[in-house]
Amino acid sequence: MTIEVDLAAPLRIADLRAAREPITVLVGPEVRERVTAGRAFLAKVLGDDRAVYGATTGFGALVGYAGRADQRDQADNTLAHLGAGHGPDLDPGLARATMLLRAHSLARGASGVSPHVVDALAAALGTTFAPAMPRLGSVGASGDLIPLGAAAQALRGRGNAYVYGDRLPAAEALDRAGLAPLPLDGRDALALVNGTSLTTAATALALDRIRTSHRVIQLLTCVLADLLGCDPQFLDASLLNSYGHAGAVAVGATMRAFLAGATPSGTRPLQEPYSIRCTPQLLGAAEDALRYVDGVVAADLASVSDNPLFYAGADKVIHGGNFFGQPAAFAADVLTMVLAQLGNLAERQLDLLVDPIRNGGLPPMLAAGPGQQHGLQGVQLASTALIAEIRRDAMPASIQSLPTNLHNQDIIPLGTQAALRALDQSHLLSLITGSLALGLRQAVHVGGRIPSASTCARLVAALSDAIPAVDPDRPLEADVRRAAQVAESHMATA
Repeated sequence: MTIEVDLAAPLRIADLRAAREPITVLVGPEVRERVTAGRAFLAKVLGDDRAVYGATTGFGALVGYAGRADQRDQADNTLAHLGAGHGPDLDPGLARATMLLRAHSLARGASGVSPHVVDALAAALGTTFAPAMPRLGSVGASGDLIPLGAAAQALRGRGNAYVYGDRLPAAEALDRAGLAPLPLDGRDALALVNGTSLTTAATALALDRIRTSHRVIQLLTCVLADLLGCDPQFLDASLLNSYGHAGAVAVGATMRAFLAGATPSGTRPLQEPYSIRCTPQLLGAAEDALRYVDGVVAADLASVSDNPLFYAGADKVIHGGNFFGQPAAFAADVLTMVLAQLGNLAERQLDLLVDPIRNGGLPPMLAAGPGQQHGLQGVQLASTALIAEIRRDAMPASIQSLPTNLHNQDIIPLGTQAALRALDQSHLLSLITGSLALGLRQAVHVGGRIPSASTCARLVAALSDAIPAVDPDRPLEADVRRAAQVAESHMATA
């Protein structure tokens, strides 16, 4: 079933996820009326010989010079110099999410674009078309200029694009998708590039993935505690209410529900290691941080990121900085900190699980025949490498400002780098949680007790149904990914 997204309605992260595949984008009367009105106001402003950045001027540091007189030539003047990106192409699914965000921003009617620009974006999203957008080039300060410039050029039939997963010259891709090249004038071209749509899309999708991993780790922690026979008093409501942090209270309630019906073994120490005992405090702090990012992403999804903006009712053209991606830069760096600590926790829990001194006497490395077999030894090594990779790259990007553009952009947020990094690392975090989930499945095979809480037992059963026990040894990279998928899908019913 094709998903419908109405540009008159608030945009959701679920819409960005859905945009990976063809979607129906509705450009209804409300959107068409306000975009048409914004375009008519632009014509009035230009007719009054008012200065409008990008329509009558050069760009960036060259704003003091006149632009090209013909508005169609001005589109080339906008886009040609932005063809300077480097690195691999962005994932086509992310490129399409970026297109949807750009369409939603332009549909607010404050950008002065031609209605056919919004229609063209909607039409492209109804196919498998995705512009080939370079990863490197944006500083997130005047929007995601270079990657969005590549997207605008692809819609014109220049550069490259993907259709049905194939990378083709953009003109050929448009033809195969049944789309016509998009005609642009100077304001249309600038409006397509002068926004933070890539930064926002990457931040939103990273948030979505990290929230999923956060929920998964709550459940995996409960399975670990139940399998080992831990006393669940570390989740006591009175204890966490005294702690006083809303996130910890919420996480504690969720984890108590997961552990409902669990019976302690009575053989564990009075106090568990911090990787079990302090999980509501750690995961609760993560919840508080993720709630902050929720707010930033919600605001960015609803925002108009462009310059200048046109307010027909007030007869105003306002030049400013709504393309400055600092909120998302801070938020994406927070995501990186959160996912690094979530990865630290899951990696340490796996370490505890494979250690016979701390795991209640289960075999070392959960090997079915220690020495003759090695169980989770390779998986644990890989998990250590994964968290080291995450931690190595965790320096905040949002404070690394460098002046550029003849000091016109004398301070920059680098939100695009922060957002793309958080999205990349969210995939690594999923591999660490998958490694822990695989370890829990194997622990039951080598003598660990079946969890006594029904929610925990159901997840172990689902993992056991999907993944054979490691006996004898075999390559486990596919099993780690499968375990992550099972745990993530299980959260929908837990």
